[in-house]
Amino acid sequence: MDSPSLHIAMFPWFAMGHLTPYLHLSNKLAKRGHKISFFIPKRTQAKLQHLNLHPNLITFIPITVPHADGLPHNAETTSEVPFSLFSNLATALDHTEKDIEPLLRVLNPQIVFFDFQHWLPNMARSLGIKSVQYFIVNPVTSASRVFNTSLGRQSQGTEFPGSSFKFYKHELRFLAGTRELVFGSGILFHDRLGTGTSLSDAIGFKGCRELDGPYAEYLENVYKKPVLLSGPLLPEPSNSTLEEKWVSWLEKFNSGSVVFCAYGSEGPLQQNQFQELLLGLELTGFPFLAALKPPTGFESIEEALPEGFKERVQGRGIAYGGWVQQQLILGHPSVGCFITHCGAASITEALVSTCQMVLLPRLGSDHIMNARVMSAQLKVGVEVEKEEQDGLFTKESVCRAVKTVMDDESELGREVRANHTRVRNLLLGENLESSCVDTFCQRLQELLQILPE
Repeated sequence: MDSPSLHIAMFPWFAMGHLTPYLHLSNKLAKRGHKISFFIPKRTQAKLQHLNLHPNLITFIPITVPHADGLPHNAETTSEVPFSLFSNLATALDHTEKDIEPLLRVLNPQIVFFDFQHWLPNMARSLGIKSVQYFIVNPVTSASRVFNTSLGRQSQGTEFPGSSFKFYKHELRFLAGTRELVFGSGILFHDRLGTGTSLSDAIGFKGCRELDGPYAEYLENVYKKPVLLSGPLLPEPSNSTLEEKWVSWLEKFNSGSVVFCAYGSEGPLQQNQFQELLLGLELTGFPFLAALKPPTGFESIEEALPEGFKERVQGRGIAYGGWVQQQLILGHPSVGCFITHCGAASITEALVSTCQMVLLPRLGSDHIMNARVMSAQLKVGVEVEKEEQDGLFTKESVCRAVKTVMDDESELGREVRANHTRVRNLLLGENLESSCVDTFCQRLQELLQILPE
């Protein structure tokens, strides 16, 4: 007998990288007949409308993002402000509290999903609504964060599954610094997440038991509450085609010979690292396409290129400053290697492609943890070596990593390719994602049966 349909409200952080996966999840839930009310900044709705595959069940609830000091007029998402103003946007997020309560009262969902709104669980509880703090990342990032707190250290008999991971000194300094990062008016980012986790009725993550089970179990043991895995949220097959300019360029090269590097959607590199990355690609001898932002202090890609670079790589290498269709490029038969910044969505797209992975994580806790899981635990990619103290990489270290995964004779390369094939087959297996989402829905039904304390 089918379970009754649920009514779920979705309220993600104001960033396209959060709104989009929340909508992907909404599509998978709506496909099973569940009704979704999706809170979204007013002007941003148009950017996501085309991704709503079930408009009969997924209703966008447009909200006005209140103004906060320091924010440009009409700024709604992180894509419209520099990183230095993300904290101001978090303040604006908190100012929506007075608008969200009457909306939840009228909509009356059974469950509300949130990520950064630490005040939402108490509001939901007062309205008789269950709350799920749903993270768009795999549980390893949260498990690592919790492990390094007093809560994690005091949990008896609860061993962190990633305690053998090695970190560079510059990464440890960064991770320690995030504990002091103010995110919104008078609240630390660490406390914002931790409060939401402690007060929510359950925690949810992108991921599956087969790959992420130990970290989910660790968090369940520490927090003594359900940890739900929604499945890997595999990208839906694109209904668009690759731009002709890229098709005609890629078709010049042999199958699996092109290196694709995508660093375009994140913050810019410093000029020296920008140039080392491009020189490393040149050094490999392979054809390459690098989608990059201009480095800090430069208006365009061209003015920041290494001297003579453009002439030397003419015909086989492109440094491009615009947006590219990453999923479609990864699917092109000429592309054989993907250099990724290790964001959650990019990692998933890489795992289900046949491209070999070179890991060059940005300095973010989820990027760092994703890189370690991929390189040290699953061994499905090779990480670019960096300097211990300053985290800088060289053209030689970029070249080495690429050549390792592209070399049929390399023992590490063979191991990585075999493991990647195994994980790809697992993720694309006939029932894996469907089974994960079904179990996720079943556990949401069970959550409704838990009586409030």
